[in-house]
Amino acid sequence: MIQLTDIHSALNRIRADIRVSPCTHSETFSGLTHNSIFLKLDNQQRTGAFKERGALNKLLTLTSDERAHGVIAASAGNHAQGVSYHAGRHGIRARIVMPLPTPLTKVSATRAYGAEVVLYGPNYDEAYGKAIELSEQDHLTLIHAFDDDAVIAGQGTLGLEILSQHPDIEVIVSPIGGGGLIGGISCAVKETNSKVKVYGVQPARIPSMKAAVAQGKPVTLESAKTIADGIAVRRAGEKTLPLVQKYVDDIVTVEEEEIANAILLLLEREKTLAEGAGAAAIAAVLNRKLPLRDERVAVLVCGGNIDVTLLSRIIERGLVKDGRLVRLRVHLPDYPGALHRLTGILADHRANIVETSYDRAYHGVNLGDTAIDITMETRGPEHISELLAALESAGYTHERIL
Repeated sequence: MIQLTDIHSALNRIRADIRVSPCTHSETFSGLTHNSIFLKLDNQQRTGAFKERGALNKLLTLTSDERAHGVIAASAGNHAQGVSYHAGRHGIRARIVMPLPTPLTKVSATRAYGAEVVLYGPNYDEAYGKAIELSEQDHLTLIHAFDDDAVIAGQGTLGLEILSQHPDIEVIVSPIGGGGLIGGISCAVKETNSKVKVYGVQPARIPSMKAAVAQGKPVTLESAKTIADGIAVRRAGEKTLPLVQKYVDDIVTVEEEEIANAILLLLEREKTLAEGAGAAAIAAVLNRKLPLRDERVAVLVCGGNIDVTLLSRIIERGLVKDGRLVRLRVHLPDYPGALHRLTGILADHRANIVETSYDRAYHGVNLGDTAIDITMETRGPEHISELLAALESAGYTHERIL
C-alpha cells in the first residue's frame, strides 16, 4: 500500500510538467446545496483530465531498459491520452488498447499525441486483457489505468494540491472507477489531516467499488452502459480497495439523468465542460446524496473529454427537463389561415418555434383536419402553462409530447 511519502515524491517528480489546476469557489452550487462548494478543475490539464498525473509519475519511474522497449496501456480514453502525451514528450514509444465503443474524440486525440491505437473488445476489461497479451508478446511495460502504486501516488497529488489551496477544507468528493484517484487522494488527505472527510461517487449502473467494499474483495460486475464511461469499470483494483477501505468515509451512486443534469449545470452556470465521469461527484452533491450542510467542500471535476454529439443530446434533454424546450401536438382545421392564427397566439405569448411537422393521416385526425407537432423554446414551466391555457382558451385540442 502506498504511503504519504510516495505521494510527496510523486508531486516533486511531476510538478514541472503538470498544471496546478484551479480550485475555485462556486456561488451557484454553494447556494443550491447550502455548503461552500469549491470545484477542483483538473479538466484543465493539457489532455483534459487528471489521468496525466499518474501516467507521468509511472513513466518517470521506468528503468532505461523499460523506456527503450516502450509502454502499453488499456483505457477508455483519458488514461490513454495521458500516457500518449507524456510518453511522446519523453521519447517513449506508446501503444494504447481502447475498447471499440470509445468516443471518436478520445481515439483521435490519443493518436494525435503520438501513440499507436489498437481498438479491441466491447469494454475496458476486454481491452485490458488484450493489453496484457501484447505486453508479454512485445516486452512492453504495462501502465495500468488505476491498479499501480506509481499511478495511484500520481493521482494522489490532487489531494495535496487541494489542501495547499484550501487548508481549511472539510470534505472532498471524488468520482470512483477502479479507485486509483480516490485511493491516492484519500491517502494524501487523511494522512495529512484525518479530520477531512472523503466521499466517493460511482454511476448506479456499475458501482464496482461499492460492491467490493460491501463484500470485502473485488468482484466483477456485469458490463453496463453509462454516460460516465471514464469510470465504467467492472472490477475494482486489488491495490486500490485497501486504500478505500482504510480512508474513504462512504461511497454513493448517481443515476444517469443526475449526471447529465450536472454536465448541463456545469456548462451553463460555471462555463465548465465536464464529461460524465468528471461530473459524477458534483451530481452527488447537487442531488443531496451525501450528509453535507454548511461545510467547506471540494468537488472534483476531473475530466472534460466529452463527445460533442453526446453533449448536444444532453443539452437538448436538459432543456426539455427544465421546461425550456417543449413539443406540443395541436389539432386544427386544414384550411388557409389556420396555421397563421395558431402561430399568432404562440407569438403573442413570446414562444419561439424551432420545428414543425404536419400529419393528416395519423393521431386520430378527422377528415378535413390536421395535427401539427410544434417544438418551441420557452422560459420554463410557468411559460408552458401560460401557452397551454391560451390554446385551450382559443378552442384548440392539444397534448404535450414527452
